Amino acid sequence: MMFRIRRIYDTVLPVNQQAISQVQAILTSQFPDLNPKDINKLPDQLTNPLKYRFRSILSVAEGSKGDVKGFALLLHAADLNFCYLEYVSAAEKMTGRGIGGALYERIRNEARALGVLGIFMECLPDDPEFCRDPTILAQNKARLKFYEQYGARPITGSAYETPVKEGDDNPPYLVFDGLGDSAEPSQQEVKKIVRAILERKYAHLCPQTYIDMVVDSFTEDPVQLRGFRYVKKPISVVEDLARPVVDRQIALIVNDQHDIHHIRERGYVESPVRIRSILKEIEPTGLFYRAPVRRFAIHHLKKIHAADFVDYLKLMCSGLPEKKALYPYVFPIRNATRPPREKAIKAGYYCIDTFTPLTRNVYPAAKRAADCAMTAARLALAGQHLSYALVRPPGHHAEHRAFGGFCYFNNAAVAAQELCLQGKVAIIDIDYHHGNGTQNIFYRRSDVLTVSLHGHPRSAYPYFNGFEDETGEGEGKGFNMNIPLPEQLDGEGYATALDKALRRIKRFKPTFLVIALGLDTATGDPTGTWSLKPADFFANGRKLGGLGLPTLVIQEGGYDNRSLGKNARQFFQGLWEGSFGNVRPALEKTTRSKRSS
Repeated sequence: MMFRIRRIYDTVLPVNQQAISQVQAILTSQFPDLNPKDINKLPDQLTNPLKYRFRSILSVAEGSKGDVKGFALLLHAADLNFCYLEYVSAAEKMTGRGIGGALYERIRNEARALGVLGIFMECLPDDPEFCRDPTILAQNKARLKFYEQYGARPITGSAYETPVKEGDDNPPYLVFDGLGDSAEPSQQEVKKIVRAILERKYAHLCPQTYIDMVVDSFTEDPVQLRGFRYVKKPISVVEDLARPVVDRQIALIVNDQHDIHHIRERGYVESPVRIRSILKEIEPTGLFYRAPVRRFAIHHLKKIHAADFVDYLKLMCSGLPEKKALYPYVFPIRNATRPPREKAIKAGYYCIDTFTPLTRNVYPAAKRAADCAMTAARLALAGQHLSYALVRPPGHHAEHRAFGGFCYFNNAAVAAQELCLQGKVAIIDIDYHHGNGTQNIFYRRSDVLTVSLHGHPRSAYPYFNGFEDETGEGEGKGFNMNIPLPEQLDGEGYATALDKALRRIKRFKPTFLVIALGLDTATGDPTGTWSLKPADFFANGRKLGGLGLPTLVIQEGGYDNRSLGKNARQFFQGLWEGSFGNVRPALEKTTRSKRSS
């Protein structure tokens, strides 16, 4: 049976809402004694960790059609450095198919990556003294045998399994999985953890006197685990912590037709080697997996670009001879009612500079780049947390009805347009140059916040846009933010500006984040004047990842091929760490609905 395990990062995306609803249905069917309030609070658990004093981490095992076949919910207490397994369960009629084992192995891997002391859980007893029902006793034995395969066993010598109400049957054991570490935890550590479990999870069931009694009952130091009862030794599970689990890898969508667009002229720095330089550095990190590019209809481009502009580029490029580059050289005042009729002259009508040529291959390469951005957007809508469209030609200078600055179609804008159908979108442009095209496209809209950090237009391209007082018009007033920066700037100065941008994004409360990534902010870039170093790219990526949003990164500028790949690698390592960091997911739980049965 084929399934994938996926982390649920938010409760906003429809695909995640559907998954959470299916998880709640599994809870209802598999845990009939569970209070409906505990089932209904699941979305709130995921979004409000302070309220529950645990960070809830939910993973689902999904079939190809999005049907949830099982799930695991892990609670992470960062303050005491432990994980508590809340639930791990297959759906009805899905037990015995390897789903629970796959989820538990995933949990162990992620808990180890968190660096916690171990996983604590509750399992119902396998001793007839505590469980009088033979059928339930057999189930309890099977469950403890399963966990014992991984070395997880009950902690002995305490009063943890004392019923809250005298005479109650089936009180749980406290089980500990040290994740392969042979050393048992100390008495002091376990006492604090037990108190946290009882007070944070069961304060409504357990009187304070009972909690104190259970905590004080741990007298052995270190605590002792029960001997192996069902297996001779734990199974050996190979866990590769250097490589993230798939759903926490970054989906990498590469424009596989970028190299047909190659202007072989001195000084034209937007060349195919840029893609190769980046791939050479980022793919060995193990942070990425390749996702195939999907092909999308042209009408997606016409949602953000004028139809006549898109049609002109397609027609003009297809009619140019091979190896012929047409540079705009006449720039008429743009009168929409009387555009030039001559195709070559019309280039100036649709262009904002003299150094962005049209060739036979411009349209197919630019269309494929837009397809990459759309592919990344669709992946985000399907629950992918981080995606990277590694494309050329870039796009952030392409306006509603104009190309320029090496850009033809606005890749970030086409992705944002797709995403905003499901929620608000923030676009942050961290290229050295102002994202004039993105600003132009969304300037009168309030569902997309556009933020750009860039060299001041008095000295940096595109010169006529990017001033601080350009804040939007009409409905979009206040939803465009420009942060023009001085000609000389180091990493510290940039970090201050980025913090300002992030504060604005947080106030906007978007569902998605689109990052227009320019690496031309680096020391030595031929098109920029700033001096950001690899460590700065890491720090900036980490801050952006810390927003915790489903994020698409769209490649824009960056032209120093000696440092391009290294800076990209640092940025994505920071983005990944900010998104997942030392507080990554894991998941699991045992079958137990309440402390007293």
